[in-house]
Amino acid sequence: MTFGKRQIKEVYLSDTSVENIFINEYMASAPGDCVKVYLLGLMYAESGQALDNADIAKQLSLPEEDVMKAWSYWESLGAARKKYPDTKDRFRYDIEFVSLKEQLYGSKTKRNKAAESDGTHPLGDQELKAMYRSIERIVGRPLGGKEPAEILSWITDYQAVPEVIIHAYSYCVKTRKKDNHKYVGMVVREWMEKQLFEVSAIDAYLQEVDQRHFFYKRVLKSLGFTRNATEQEKKLMDAWFDEMAFSIDKVLEACDKTSGISNPNINYVNGVLRNWYEGKDTPAADTAKKSVSMAIVQQYYDMIRKQAETQAAEKKEQVYQRIPEVKEIDMALRTFGMEITRLMVSARSDKKQQIDKQKEKVGQLSDKKTRLLMENGLAADHMETKYRCAHCGDTGTTDTGERCACFREIQKEAEVWQKTKKS
Repeated sequence: MTFGKRQIKEVYLSDTSVENIFINEYMASAPGDCVKVYLLGLMYAESGQALDNADIAKQLSLPEEDVMKAWSYWESLGAARKKYPDTKDRFRYDIEFVSLKEQLYGSKTKRNKAAESDGTHPLGDQELKAMYRSIERIVGRPLGGKEPAEILSWITDYQAVPEVIIHAYSYCVKTRKKDNHKYVGMVVREWMEKQLFEVSAIDAYLQEVDQRHFFYKRVLKSLGFTRNATEQEKKLMDAWFDEMAFSIDKVLEACDKTSGISNPNINYVNGVLRNWYEGKDTPAADTAKKSVSMAIVQQYYDMIRKQAETQAAEKKEQVYQRIPEVKEIDMALRTFGMEITRLMVSARSDKKQQIDKQKEKVGQLSDKKTRLLMENGLAADHMETKYRCAHCGDTGTTDTGERCACFREIQKEAEVWQKTKKS
């Protein structure tokens, strides 16, 4: 007599085995999203079904970047291992779940040594400091908050080298006038997905697409946007240059006519150019009183932003001279911040405890700094840069690339400012 058991093929009707070690030793200290990613991946691993990071992100309503960070987190703890079918493609990999019993009680020492040697800690301390210093020179300010940790995650998650990250900051600041780390991170990821792993390859790529991409950017910038063009917008603009054979100067002239309408957009410009191409008059709104050009508005934004940053730098220097201990605290806070990011990618078994200790020191120093400022009659945020618009940081565009709500008011001020300059 033989025995058998009917197998349930539907994954949602089956059971997933989770080691108690995971629940007791790993889950309590892990970020919630990382636990979600681990459990969902484990469920599909036991069912033998394939699932990629995009599918996981969709099922869990998470950004795909967070899913990638979760796998890097579990790999750093030795609970999972990435396997690359193509070593040149660092965005496609399989996940192998490690036996936590073996990890904790068996060959844990060997596993940790392997993690240290296979690149879990990709940068030495001096290399890390050199990269941060280069970025700070480019953006013209110290890195703060979550920036160091986010930058370091691009190395572990995207496999970007420091030279590429520094180049991305330089490119974004000089070309796109953006130094927001989330924006730079999107650029780094795009380059890595295109397998542009070296600065020379990136420069060659940018040069190849620069001409038409430059036109797209000029048009959007003239309308007050810093985002990339959508596919539909690119088709419209391609028609202007290819079908209608307009020069970039003529297209920008059409864009300039949107200053008389309340909601400038590509479709309006397309209407202007289409009428010019067909020999018709421009739309009636085009005859409205012309406001100040986008170039002048952007110059005005640059001026008020630099004024705010200069005032903050002057206040900081005054505080440093008046209360030298505050300068010492700021230097110590930067050192602790770098130490925390270094610990985040290390394979140390006591990583969480060490990070918590560093954060406790940061909290104590921050409280001491606040107390020193208030004892000297200063507000806690006295040294911070106070932009007129907290939403866009006096750039005119939000982090999503959309025109900020402050634009209309600044446009009016810029018009007065331009007249004052001329007089």
